[in-house]
Amino acid sequence: MSCQERLYEWRAEVAAHLPHLRWPEATVLALWSLGMVLARSCGLTAVATVLAAGLGPKENSLRQQLREWCYDAEDKRGARRRALAVEACFAPLLGWVLSWWTGTQLALAIDATSRGTRFVVLTVSVVYRGCAIPVAWVVLPANRPRAWRREWLRLLRLLRPAVPPGFTVIVLADRGLYARWLYRRITRLGWHPFLRVNAGGTFRPRGQARYRPLGGFAPAPGAAWAGTGTAFQGGDRRLDCTLLARWEAGCAQPWLILTDLPPAAADAGWYGLRAWIEQGFKLAKRGGWQWQRTQMTDPDRAARLWLAVAVATLWLVSIGGAADAAIPESTLPLLPGAAPRRPRRATTLRLVSVFRRGYALWLAALLNDRPLPTGRFRPEPWPIAPLRFVRTHPSGPVATDAA
Repeated sequence: MSCQERLYEWRAEVAAHLPHLRWPEATVLALWSLGMVLARSCGLTAVATVLAAGLGPKENSLRQQLREWCYDAEDKRGARRRALAVEACFAPLLGWVLSWWTGTQLALAIDATSRGTRFVVLTVSVVYRGCAIPVAWVVLPANRPRAWRREWLRLLRLLRPAVPPGFTVIVLADRGLYARWLYRRITRLGWHPFLRVNAGGTFRPRGQARYRPLGGFAPAPGAAWAGTGTAFQGGDRRLDCTLLARWEAGCAQPWLILTDLPPAAADAGWYGLRAWIEQGFKLAKRGGWQWQRTQMTDPDRAARLWLAVAVATLWLVSIGGAADAAIPESTLPLLPGAAPRRPRRATTLRLVSVFRRGYALWLAALLNDRPLPTGRFRPEPWPIAPLRFVRTHPSGPVATDAA
């Protein structure tokens, strides 16, 4: 199978899942993502060089074609110029992921990453098997203080049409992103916030008159508490919610999670899925596409390049995740210090990331002259683990062993 045939095959896949793109746009997006996998880089020169070697066109012509895909309309050549509308791709991109998804549980994580002092990228990602796939983002200039409220609200709103009815969606965020307006937007979308907060706030359990420090609900390693009530004091901060408090042994601080789910329907351990977005950022940079080397200075152009990053990541993670799901669990090593195997336990330790496994299978198909593979998304059960719980006493929370 020639390189040209592989490109046509992948372009058809891209066009099928992003049908709003014009055919030339889908073609160049396929070129970008295919070239990135071949070069293991999102650098323009690296991608153009490897594609020219395989496809045959002049390297400079191909380089210009790739470059103009990131341009604004007025910077392009030709009479039918049009800038790629990145935001219009977010819902179809999430729909692409969900079209290959098994089950109805979906975890989204939101966070920001930076490229030195040049850019900051606000990202919503699907977290999956130790990795993350960006499905919505905005690139902003770095070192310009501003509120991000409008951007976060818009990104979440743009993704809502892609989620089918019947899905349970949790949205995970770290302490630096907590805000009451974010919690409320997530619930209005029909999703469930899973927002970590600092221990310096207060919480009043339902049926009690006094607020207590949040940190007192998990006062020592190995303790946990779950219950409904009101978080924070003051009319502009007060929030009726569920508090999930958990201090895992070996951790420096407890997890204090605010959600709208009933205590019996949620587990603080789910918050551990949020860490996978950090692996997604690593894939965009040194662990995968080398975005930290970009010479771009325009945020809008960088946002268009991130679409190619997202598609290439989706491709390899879908392949590697499907292969990872097929590995018998009994052959996998346990996490250090983990209890014996039980149904629906926490994630196992991976010797090879699903991204790297996907690349290995993709490369094997290339070397053996087979059609380039695509995969499916088979998520692991969200982690559930027995904990020590805390009962409320008039003098304060008291740790007790859970039955």
